[in-house]
Amino acid sequence: MQTLLTIAQMILGIVLIIAIMLQQKGAGLGSAFGGGGGIESTRRGSDLMLFRATIGISITFFIISLALVILS
Repeated sequence: MQTLLTIAQMILGIVLIIAIMLQQKGAGLGSAFGGGGGIESTRRGSDLMLFRATIGISITFFIISLALVILS
């Protein structure tokens, strides 16, 4: 069981990294500290779907991580 959860966690980790990298919200490191200065826009279409998928993947990753800690 632990082996299956570990494999699932590794796959989810890779998918989560890819999902985060695909989101193009900021214009670099300057926007992380409030220097973006651009117009705020709402998420629409595929951007919204990717955002929600990222949340779902991260919650699943967290639950599997907790299950692995409890089982070990």
